[in-house]
Amino acid sequence: MNEKLKALAKAILALRLKKKVILNIPYVLVGLFCTNLGEAYRLSIGKTFSETVQRMVLYGGFKVAFSNMLPSFHAFDLVVGICCGAALKLAVYIKGKNAKKFRHDQEYGSARWGNHEDIEPFEDPDFKNNIILSKTERMTMESRPADPKYARNKNILVDGGSGSGKTRFFIKPQLLQMHSSYVVTDPKASIINEIGAAFVHEGYRIKVFNTINFKKSQHYNPFSYIHSEKDILKLVTALIANTKGEGKGGDEFWEKSEKLLYSALIGYIHYVAPPKEQNFSLLLAMLNAMEVKEDNENYKNAVDYMFEELKENDPDNFAVRQYAKYKLAAGKTAKSILVSCGARLAPFDISEVREITSYDELELDTLGDEKTVLFLCMSDTDATFNFLISLIYTQLFNLLCEKADDQYGGRLPVHVRCLIDEAANIGQIPNLEKLMATIRSREISAALVLQAKSQLKAIYKDNADTITGNCDSQIFLGGSEQTTLKDLNTILGKETIDMYNTGETRGTSQSYNMNYQKLGHDLMSIDELQVLDGSKCIVQVRGVRPFLSDKEQ
Repeated sequence: MNEKLKALAKAILALRLKKKVILNIPYVLVGLFCTNLGEAYRLSIGKTFSETVQRMVLYGGFKVAFSNMLPSFHAFDLVVGICCGAALKLAVYIKGKNAKKFRHDQEYGSARWGNHEDIEPFEDPDFKNNIILSKTERMTMESRPADPKYARNKNILVDGGSGSGKTRFFIKPQLLQMHSSYVVTDPKASIINEIGAAFVHEGYRIKVFNTINFKKSQHYNPFSYIHSEKDILKLVTALIANTKGEGKGGDEFWEKSEKLLYSALIGYIHYVAPPKEQNFSLLLAMLNAMEVKEDNENYKNAVDYMFEELKENDPDNFAVRQYAKYKLAAGKTAKSILVSCGARLAPFDISEVREITSYDELELDTLGDEKTVLFLCMSDTDATFNFLISLIYTQLFNLLCEKADDQYGGRLPVHVRCLIDEAANIGQIPNLEKLMATIRSREISAALVLQAKSQLKAIYKDNADTITGNCDSQIFLGGSEQTTLKDLNTILGKETIDMYNTGETRGTSQSYNMNYQKLGHDLMSIDELQVLDGSKCIVQVRGVRPFLSDKEQ
């Protein structure tokens, strides 16, 4: 091993020495040539310098010295050659140190539209193994390409106003590639009707959750995916974030109190209730049984006795500890908390919702095991039940990440793509900014489809920029929302253009003038973006020039 290291060190030193020799060859050649100048001077030397120059030029000093082009090795001539070679090298060194840095035609910006050569290294030779970005731009599904510099995550942000073709030009082409498992938000339930048969033909498992018509939906029970205390907290957080009933005047006290009670009740259901009864119907029944009397602090309802029994059997139980904290509230306060809980869970009082969440058929934790497509059909006019879609996404991301880590060594066998159309209308997915950064390595990706970037900021506040930053690809299909246009205009940058002015002066003697100059110009101004050709889209991939492309696939 030591001999190999020594041999490698010698090879490196030899390469460095060879490089130095090659770089100094021109100076050596000039020095050898200048020895002839030294010879001419030595043969023509006179009493004065002018006499010496005269002899060199007029009386054959140069002619004699250069009659033989071989260098002279007389000591004086060699000194002259060495001095000339060294002077040349010094001049080159000084020139290099003081060289001005010009970027011709890029003085005010170097932005330009990309071409096929720019995106080609990011494409897969097999068309089917690509994400389709536009008619001419694609990106490989391979998350670990041979050359790491071409690795990009598969998260995509799509902006497009109403009617810009988000479903037709983006969602459907992604689905029809059929190289992954898919979870797609389907407003109006139109996508499943139009291309659902194609997935059946390809042998996909089909899952459907329909909040427009519950009779056409499979069942989804969030309780089926609770396996630990942290799963209880995740469910409660998602439920709080996406349901109405903000408590008293938006005071955080009421929200935190509700969270304690939900955690206690759901924990009790998880640890004590039979699997078939673990659902929202039992949660509502327990809330309805929690009678509180303001004038009797010692009154105990049925749920109090249930928790007392659980405390005797398991005093350190998570549900018991959470319920004890809730019971610190006085009677009047406890009654207000119960009212807030009732308002928040009002949608579950509907018999159809209780039935659709009574048991589970979606099998969210198996989407990465084999090719599956899950259609999440929701209304684009009524957001009453959209919180259920958000709960699905919340649990889906967490379940798949845990399964990838615990069973598959960190990577799912089948990539799962989440095509979240109307991402701003399904509610808030807790910790989405963190999930977007971490799901990549587990073979999971998300495409957020919005009408404008301002929608993302309205829901996720300061985290919106983090979410956007974790999308290596962005597509603009057209729109007029000013925040989106300004951000895009800034990202596209400026190009350097040539401009000339002409002038005319009239008077006793007429004169004309013309001057040229360079200016910076937006690659595409806000006005141009606002009236973008309806057949065009702008594609951006991190580290690659932006593309102005056709939408049509």
